[in-house]
This record gives sequence, C-alpha cells and structure tokens, in this order.
Amino acid sequence: MSTTPRRPARPRFYDGRHYVAGDSVGYLLNQVVLSMRRTIEQRMAVHGLTAAQWYPLWRLKLGHEGTARDLARDTDIDAGAMTRLIDRLVQKGLVERSRSATDRRALALRLTPAGEAVAAEVPRVLAQVNNDYLRGFDAAEWQALQGLLRRMLDNGRALAEPAARGGRR
Repeated sequence: MSTTPRRPARPRFYDGRHYVAGDSVGYLLNQVVLSMRRTIEQRMAVHGLTAAQWYPLWRLKLGHEGTARDLARDTDIDAGAMTRLIDRLVQKGLVERSRSATDRRALALRLTPAGEAVAAEVPRVLAQVNNDYLRGFDAAEWQALQGLLRRMLDNGRALAEPAARGGRR
C-alpha cells in the first residue's frame, strides 16, 4: 500500500462539445468585473477622476511612490501612456513631480494636498461598490466567495508556474 498522497483528479465541469460560454465561470467573473468597473468609473467621476486616473492616485496614496515608469510597471500600463496620464494629473493639481533623491535623472511623483483629498475618497467608493454588489449576501457567503476565488487564483498561479519555468503541465 502506497503512502504517497494522491493528487485530486482534475474536475471536468465543462465539455468542449457542449460548452456554453454564458455558463462558464470565466465569462461570469468577467461580466462582474466589467460591471463593477463601469460602476466605479461612474462614481469616481463625481470626484473628477476617470477610470485610468483613480488607480495611480490610490497607488501613490498607499505609499507606492516612485516614477511614472514604476507606476506603469505596477499598473501594467504602457510607460508612455502613464507619462501622459501623469501629465493630466499634474495639470489637475493632484500630482507633482520632483527630482528623485536617489536618481537625479528620474522624476519622483507625489500627491499634492488636493491629490491626497481626492485619493482619500477612492477606498470609500470601492468599499461602497463592493458592498452594493454583495447586497443580499450574508457574512458566511461573503467569506465563502472570497475563499473560492482565492482558491481559483491559487490554481491559476500553479498553472502559470510551470509555464514560467519553461515546462508544461
């Protein structure tokens, strides 16, 4: 008798011969994310922010200060597009640039007092939107949903690891 633990069988919830996209978890998750993004964008507009602007402001508020290139990398946005976005935030008086203390060639980004005030609204809006989308859930369902989504993320990371090492799964 073997004492080696058995790997669980891969589930087969979907069959390619009878696949209905609208019933897939990926499709439903994507629809929820798109809907939440639209709602967040509408609510951020009240604070004078576009969908692209609120996230870099919030990153700066959280202490992820650095350069436009750093923010571009952290937010997965093209560096040129991020520079133009920062230009607009500077024009709005929400962000300022200054010479980096560690690299004279680089321009460090920092929130202005007005930027601090606007960025302080971001978590309030995000919390409100999340709560609105969770209307009717109880605490156990909310925790179960978080656990299930984290498990899916872990599964995705496990699939990506062999690919990053050049292997297959």
